[in-house]
Amino acid sequence: DRRWPETYREMGLQGVELVLIGYNTPIHYVPDPSQDILQGFHNALVMQSGAYQNGTWVVGVAKGGVEEGVDSLGQSIIVAPSGQIVAQTLTTDDEVIVARCDLDWCARYKGTLFDFDRYRRPEVYGRITSQRGAVLPD
Repeated sequence: DRRWPETYREMGLQGVELVLIGYNTPIHYVPDPSQDILQGFHNALVMQSGAYQNGTWVVGVAKGGVEEGVDSLGQSIIVAPSGQIVAQTLTTDDEVIVARCDLDWCARYKGTLFDFDRYRRPEVYGRITSQRGAVLPD
C-alpha cells in the first residue's frame, strides 16, 4: 500500500532504485467524505515522501475513469529520488506519462542524506515492529 512508509523503507533497505506501485483508488472516500478534496494531494504526498526518504524513484500507476459507477482517482505519477514530481497525469481519465529515470541519481541520496548504515538507529524505534495500533492518551 503506497500510504504506509514501512513499505518504502523495507524496499529502501534492500537498495532498490525504482518502486512500481499500482493502485485503484476511488475519488470518493466513503468513511469520511470531508477527505475527498484531499485525495489527490495525499496521493502525491505519500509517493513523494517514499521516494525522497529512501533515495529511490517511485512510479505510481493508477486506474482512471469510471467503472461500475465508481470514479477512480487516476493521477499516475513519476517521482524522482529528490521527491520532485517529474511526470503526472492531468485528469482522472486514462492517460500515459513518460519520464527518463536516471537510476544513478539514487546513489546521491543513498550515499549522503539517506545513508542508512550511517544514520539509521533501529534500536530507538523498536515500537514500530512491536506495536500495531496507536495508544491514545487517557
